[in-house]
Amino acid sequence: MSVTSRYKDAWEGFWSEASDEPGAVFWDAEPALTAGIHLALYEPHVTEPELTLVDLGCGNGTQTRFLADRFPRVLGVDLSAAAIELAGRQDKVGQARFREIDAVDGAEVAQLHAELGDANVYVRGVLHQCDPEDRQDLADTVATLVGERGRAFVVELAEAAGQKLMGLAQSPSGLPPKLQPVFRHGLVPGAVADAELVEFFDSAGLDVLASGELPLTTTEYAADGSRVELPSKWLVLGRNG
Repeated sequence: MSVTSRYKDAWEGFWSEASDEPGAVFWDAEPALTAGIHLALYEPHVTEPELTLVDLGCGNGTQTRFLADRFPRVLGVDLSAAAIELAGRQDKVGQARFREIDAVDGAEVAQLHAELGDANVYVRGVLHQCDPEDRQDLADTVATLVGERGRAFVVELAEAAGQKLMGLAQSPSGLPPKLQPVFRHGLVPGAVADAELVEFFDSAGLDVLASGELPLTTTEYAADGSRVELPSKWLVLGRNG
């Protein structure tokens, strides 16, 4: 199974238009406010840091490069060729590797696991952007890559984030500028139901080793000058044996 051409084309269009400018993309906040916070929750559970860390849905690679400063082998993968090209262009010193991969294509994912062996996996805000019929396949992909030895960190928008996004869209000032290309390309952020998040990974055969809630920082600002933050839920996943 592969993602729909509509979904792939939407992301290709989005990343083809995306600016190289830091912070131009709505969710592309500086790593100190995103991956850095996540690592403090994730690293205590990573038993084999020497495994390749896969940044699944890496986009333009901002977080991937940060992760590559802290793990010996890091691979950023994304559905969009334009995103991978942008990530490679911005990684001027070759901190990480990048590859175009359809993360719901079971054969492609199995081949990646055969090449890498078990891996640690980082996933930030990917599941909620998938077409609903692809979400279980994506959770299965995380389980395939993790194998028996790896650990995954997954952070996704909570249900309450959808209400906050709708409030931003309906504000008197209109949709914030950095959200406009997201909606224009049909990539309306649709939060996964809170209860479903664990169910997807439970069905994939992964155990929840830790979980919690935290704000997901964006690069956009509200009318009062405050940074827009969206409620999110995070999980550390692996196999307990």
